[in-house]
Amino acid sequence: MEWGQLLSLRRYGDSKKRPRLAQDETRLGFEVDYDRIIFSSAFRSLQDKTQVVPLPIGSGFKRDFVHTRLTHSLEVSVVGRSLGRIAGKEILNKYGYLGEELGHQFNDFGAIVAAASLAHDIGNPPFGHNGEKAIGAYFETGSGQRFQAQLSAAEYQDLIDFEGNANGFKLLTQSRQGVPGGLRLSYSTLGAFTKYPKESLPKKPTSHIADKKFGVFQSEKDFFFEVAQELGLSKDVNDLSKGFYRHPLTYLVEAADDICYTIIDFEDGINLGLISEDYALEYLIKLVKDRIDTKKYNEMQLMEDRLSYLRALSIQTLIMDAVRIFVENESAILAGNFPTSLLSKSTYKPQIDDIIQLSIQKIYESKEVLEKELAGYQIISNILDVLTTALINRRDSKMGNFDKILLKSISLDHEDGVAASTYDILMQASCFVASLSDSAAVNLHNKIVGKYL
Repeated sequence: MEWGQLLSLRRYGDSKKRPRLAQDETRLGFEVDYDRIIFSSAFRSLQDKTQVVPLPIGSGFKRDFVHTRLTHSLEVSVVGRSLGRIAGKEILNKYGYLGEELGHQFNDFGAIVAAASLAHDIGNPPFGHNGEKAIGAYFETGSGQRFQAQLSAAEYQDLIDFEGNANGFKLLTQSRQGVPGGLRLSYSTLGAFTKYPKESLPKKPTSHIADKKFGVFQSEKDFFFEVAQELGLSKDVNDLSKGFYRHPLTYLVEAADDICYTIIDFEDGINLGLISEDYALEYLIKLVKDRIDTKKYNEMQLMEDRLSYLRALSIQTLIMDAVRIFVENESAILAGNFPTSLLSKSTYKPQIDDIIQLSIQKIYESKEVLEKELAGYQIISNILDVLTTALINRRDSKMGNFDKILLKSISLDHEDGVAASTYDILMQASCFVASLSDSAAVNLHNKIVGKYL
């Protein structure tokens, strides 16, 4: 892979090149991507989607704030911007032609990583990561099994392994009537966004990080190939059935997410009283012991101030370490020969692992989180059951009155663009459910079961 091609400003529908030297410096094309994402309805819905700790927060908690998907995404974008800018300086120093001949600046890298980081959770369903599992379970072990015979192996795999990353790519790029190409983001941002540049099959063909999950549904496969070709993403020439190697900046997007959930989820656990203050501060101090200003730290009287100081220092420490790893391995990354995440090679991996393990025990497996996930399974299954039935009945001209009321109530009653294939219908239903916020899913479920009557 080659940086000049990887930094493409091309967008869906472009008939001409978009040279970097012709860009308006007051509103760079990569920065436009960020604006389009943040003003999209899909991004706004993240304000009511669970990050880790369910919403709403109970009155017994010590603090009145925990992170939603939206606040998490904003913070990841800030960390991603720093990662991109710092790494961008190093790349420009190494490849002088990028700036001298093509006009790229270090802010370009920061803008791409920030935009991709902002969108990284945009396709995730309600109720945290278990929302993905709930959709998959409906088709693999629930009532949705009845559709398997009508689908190809890859189409069925898309559904039983429903993936928020692939749904995110769909949301960002899917054409709608009067809106061709969705948000029409630059291909560089789309490439950096795609953590897993492969289809759902073959499943995990290698141990490479890019094969851990999948990032493209069958419905978007052709367009993703166009993006990959424009960016010059490479493949294993010995096995073309595998996916592409990652866009190098994807490693920085992933690092931004890893840094934030490691530190910020941990902070939420402290603020909610799930992790004791003294115990938690000890873990963070271990992470930054070589950089901490002991005098400054000891002068802080409030736990909130000490926690804020340690959080900022921890994030900065991990940013610099992630950039170091990226720069040292940049040639291997370009060749597709870096098979792990950046933080898996971190100097601070033992401390990171300790924090994550404590978070699993005290936060991710807390009673409140598990209860919300359990309820989410039933809610998603019930909505999918009535919605898939209504959409199939509409296609087959067998709609009952309940089907008509349901589709009208959720604005899916229009006949224009009615999906014809079973796969398209099931994907339409799954992506609709994935688009719901936590409270919208609960409210729709309550209406379906007659709870408000």
